[in-house]
Amino acid sequence: MKNLNFISFALFLLAINPLFSQEQKKEYVVTGLGFYNLENLFDTLIDSDANKILQEDFTPKGQKGWTSERYQEKLKNMSKVIAEIGTDVTPDGLAIIGVAEVENRSVLEDLVLEESIKKRGYKVVHYDSPDKRGIDVGLLYNPKYFKVTSSRSVSLRTIDTTFYTRDQLLVSGLLNGEKIHVIVAHWPSRRGGEKRSKPRRASAAKLGRMIVDSLQKIDPNVKVFYMGDLNDDPTDESVKKHLRGIGKEEKVQKGDLYNPWESYYKKGIGTLAYRDVWNLFDQILVSESLLGKDYSSFKLYKSKIFSKAYLKNSIGRYKGYPYRSFAGGTYVAGYSDHFPVYMFLIKELK
Repeated sequence: MKNLNFISFALFLLAINPLFSQEQKKEYVVTGLGFYNLENLFDTLIDSDANKILQEDFTPKGQKGWTSERYQEKLKNMSKVIAEIGTDVTPDGLAIIGVAEVENRSVLEDLVLEESIKKRGYKVVHYDSPDKRGIDVGLLYNPKYFKVTSSRSVSLRTIDTTFYTRDQLLVSGLLNGEKIHVIVAHWPSRRGGEKRSKPRRASAAKLGRMIVDSLQKIDPNVKVFYMGDLNDDPTDESVKKHLRGIGKEEKVQKGDLYNPWESYYKKGIGTLAYRDVWNLFDQILVSESLLGKDYSSFKLYKSKIFSKAYLKNSIGRYKGYPYRSFAGGTYVAGYSDHFPVYMFLIKELK
């Protein structure tokens, strides 16, 4: 499909990787996928869901003083980031974007109508979750490149019947004609300490693994993307053992997921910071079928963290940290407490 700006990408490959200079006569299709924790994208209204304990805070009279003006500013900030991710390679930006910490479908529908991304025509996949904070995951996709064929929400159930968290979203479809599956997750937080929260994330990882296994049972060569805010780092047991995320491409075996973010993390690079320690909770793992150099179908080319200067605090104690919407309870009109992550896929144009 020539509308993927394959010529500009071919030039990009030649510029950054001399190996591709031997294939100058070949042309490549490129597309991008990403994940972004939007940090409490709430509207100003109280809906009928009594489980959403945060929604009263995000009203004009609530603790956050969340006015329509602030909500509009938040939408503008989030859309600015989404508009820019990946455009150095693909002018249309990302074809698929998983998101977390959104209140409802309505806020995502408002987001995709923001001026900076409106022309892309992003569509929304969203289901309400039983999470008591009132935040869900969702998926934005550009129908020019991705056609949804099915979607469903999978709930996490634990021994603790009083515990509710975000559902995991499974979206299946055709990415430029190739069948893929995208799972979007936001694992339980670390609140309450490691002893209490670690088993919950292990359960979330096992649920993710179960979804992947079910897809691979139908088709061992299925192309799967598991993305989200995992609230654990790439080297933690939940990711390594329970989700089977492998950090070295050459060690990935059939059924495993490749985790390109492990090498970033081991270099001290992260997507969020706390008490001068960087974590890399935001990850996109891919199935073994997306690895290799056979570009007759889409393969993983490059993974990146989007951390432009305007997304960082520029001064003070937290210089270099993600520039968030609230700091110490004070509204500072920033973006998010997480940096987004994204990756490029390529295949040879036939």
